[in-house]
Amino acid sequence: MSKLLWVLLYAVVVMSIGWAWQRLHRNIGIVDVLWAKGLAAAALLLAWLGDGAALPRISLAVLGGVWGSRLALHLWQRVRHEAEDGRYKYLREHWHSHQGKIFGYFIAQALLVVLFALPFVAVAVNPSSDGYGWLIAAVAVWLLSVTGESVADRQLARFRADPANKGRTCRQGLWRYSRHPNYFFEWLHWFTYVLLAVGSPLWSLAWAGPVLMYLFLRYLSGIPFTEKQALRSRGEDYRAYQRTTPMFFPWFPRPAKE
Repeated sequence: MSKLLWVLLYAVVVMSIGWAWQRLHRNIGIVDVLWAKGLAAAALLLAWLGDGAALPRISLAVLGGVWGSRLALHLWQRVRHEAEDGRYKYLREHWHSHQGKIFGYFIAQALLVVLFALPFVAVAVNPSSDGYGWLIAAVAVWLLSVTGESVADRQLARFRADPANKGRTCRQGLWRYSRHPNYFFEWLHWFTYVLLAVGSPLWSLAWAGPVLMYLFLRYLSGIPFTEKQALRSRGEDYRAYQRTTPMFFPWFPRPAKE
């Protein structure tokens, strides 16, 4: 567990730099970029420092590193080219731009990097290199989840890029079957490390990923925060979307009531 102290040190330094960046650019959204990149770095660092078998550690470095880097790059494109996300704009206004509170938020995200790195610890100490079936299953889950999240991100980006869609809700592609397909595939991705950790003495730690991610997305900082902002910006159009489209797990939309 002492290896997590290096992850914490890295996350605190990076988040502190991110806080200074948002003071200059007035965009708290950079915190999401740094959270994703922090987890990519944590996967690489823990794979390097781990004392488990080579195969699970290499798999962790590649899969965790690529996942986090892709997500960070996608989020950076939004932060770089768009105004501050409405959720963070609301938070800034609610806190009256109090930099102490904003800094505390950034440091809290650094702590979350450590918390979500727990599955990486379980993989990094896995002594087993014989479970090729589990590795294949992990790669399959990773490919499905990362592809699904990437497709959902691109579909939403194309929809938002059209000025005619301002004030409207995306119902195209995967967004027809879930109000948050990107969140669903993000959650699914964390089962990758449950599978990579099979045989590890710390296997139970790997379940922290999907369990914590579901709790955060469903009840804390994900869906509730996002949907409140959607209702503020899109009103009745989003209420109609809520009535017909499943919240999280993709399924066929319900018919609209007259």
